[in-house]
Amino acid sequence: MKKHSQALLQNKLIQQKVDTLLNNMTIEQKVGQMTQAERMTCTPEQARQYHIGSILSSAGSSPNNNHPEGWVNMNEAYWQASTQKDNAHLGIPILYGLDAVHGNNNVSGATVFPHNIGLGAANDVKLLKKIATITAKEVLATGVDWSFAPNLAIAHDTHWGRTYESYASKPKPVIKYAAEMVKGLQGDLSDDYIMACAKHWIADGAASYGIDHGDAILSWEELQKTHIPPFVKAIESGVLSIMVSFSSWNGDKCHGHKFLLTDTLKQKLGFEGIIISDMQGIDYLAEDFYLAVALGVNAGIDMFMVPRNWAMFIDNLISHVELGTVAISRINDAVRRILTVKFAFGLFDKPSPAKRKWSNHASFGSSEHRQVAREAVQKSLVLLKNESNILPLSKQSKILVAGKNAHNIGHQCGGFTINWQGISGNKCIQGGTSIWQGISSLAKHATLSQNQGEDADPALHDFAIVVIGETPYSEGQGDIRVDDKQVLESGTKINGQMKLLKAYGDSLELSDFHPEDIQTIKNITDKGIHVITVLISGRPLIIDNEMALSSAFVAAWLPGSEGQGVADLLFGDKNFQGKLAFDWPKTSADDNKTSLFSYGYGLKYP
Repeated sequence: MKKHSQALLQNKLIQQKVDTLLNNMTIEQKVGQMTQAERMTCTPEQARQYHIGSILSSAGSSPNNNHPEGWVNMNEAYWQASTQKDNAHLGIPILYGLDAVHGNNNVSGATVFPHNIGLGAANDVKLLKKIATITAKEVLATGVDWSFAPNLAIAHDTHWGRTYESYASKPKPVIKYAAEMVKGLQGDLSDDYIMACAKHWIADGAASYGIDHGDAILSWEELQKTHIPPFVKAIESGVLSIMVSFSSWNGDKCHGHKFLLTDTLKQKLGFEGIIISDMQGIDYLAEDFYLAVALGVNAGIDMFMVPRNWAMFIDNLISHVELGTVAISRINDAVRRILTVKFAFGLFDKPSPAKRKWSNHASFGSSEHRQVAREAVQKSLVLLKNESNILPLSKQSKILVAGKNAHNIGHQCGGFTINWQGISGNKCIQGGTSIWQGISSLAKHATLSQNQGEDADPALHDFAIVVIGETPYSEGQGDIRVDDKQVLESGTKINGQMKLLKAYGDSLELSDFHPEDIQTIKNITDKGIHVITVLISGRPLIIDNEMALSSAFVAAWLPGSEGQGVADLLFGDKNFQGKLAFDWPKTSADDNKTSLFSYGYGLKYP
């Protein structure tokens, strides 16, 4: 395995600055730098008192004024508190991080891009870099420094609720995207860019049964061949942080895995940035949090995302150092990496958030940014069926638009939008267009069904567009699982989370958990009207029945805020170019084929 030095820990100028700080830091100040607290549990005054190294907004955590101005004001308060120097505080600036995973998706009015599964289908690395650069600008507009992106998971089982965060089921495209995303977010580390964070190390997409936080039963050879290469490319591209996976490798939790974190990531691969835990990720290492702290630190984690109990983490880690159960050399290594990244990123030289050139910038959510998101939608959609070339539709046709996802920007954006689990409706997402709004802007004789297509009338409607599919979810809340027994057999502890999960069983059949969709289609086809079905989903699903009733079928994934891009393709203003980056499943009873459509499939207009 080749080592890829990032030349951070060998940079003499940076290390001289680091040494000056490190030699003057107390153990309290060092442990504070290793701590990432949450804005709802840690005030600016506490951040200064405890020398906190980083603050995050967990998904959905935002100031009362959830617009750039409110975010900048909040970040200004943390910055001012952290940089005030006195005899007890060295004034090290704080890093603020959040999940900007498809645009700056926490903030009202942001441009929301398609989720990764759609960008994987688009297969356009130049577009991906452009999206990353725009995301960086919209994050900077809020005074934030750090995004927990890109996600480099390679999903192997679409039962997994995080499938839509994966670009593809094969490593080759993910390797390409890793480089472009890191370069687009971090750029030259100037004031025009933010810090990236490659996640999650390692193989969370390979967990058995597609269980979130599950166990990847893989040989070392398979891990090296499939799941590590995207991270190698991210390291080569200069990524400054890597987040550890909640999952396990062959029964051992990644958060406590010294071989994976220290021996492999730091020593063999030469990663010199910050290894950060996932949210409360060390909680899984031991029932006693005190023991879990030592296990995580000794494994090689540098910064700890501990929003619920950051003060306890600090007390516990100081105790471990005093007792010798965590060596001071391990603390110094972690703090050296954190300070090195802060210097490399230029954090010490940046003005405060309120004075930065991109803060509150007019480009946030601008038409220019939304045009790029619209292009991403156009390139990501996959045409699965087009019987008798019914598409593209004429803009003069009389069209009925139906389905629960036709006029719902929240649904088309999916999870990690405004809230952790996403939202429903159009009010909370400012700007953008629903798919219905996009259609109605092009087809003046289109009408929106008010009752699941029961108002379809052959005398009034030439065709129908029915927008169906999933509703928002994220992480384990979107897992499709059989029952607790399957989870326990996989060796995964869910800590009571099961009661929150959707009770779909193990079926990937859309009609099993959204029967209203096929009923809407039937309501229309029973009257002899041809249906064009548009599927909103975070993963390929079994749609044999819906497909059979449809004259055309489009996989739109989770297209984000710019539903206009869907309409552009349905009416032929743009041609389809998306190709599946996952095999599409089918009911097993049909024949010996394992998939309905294979990786790389996608139709175009003649």
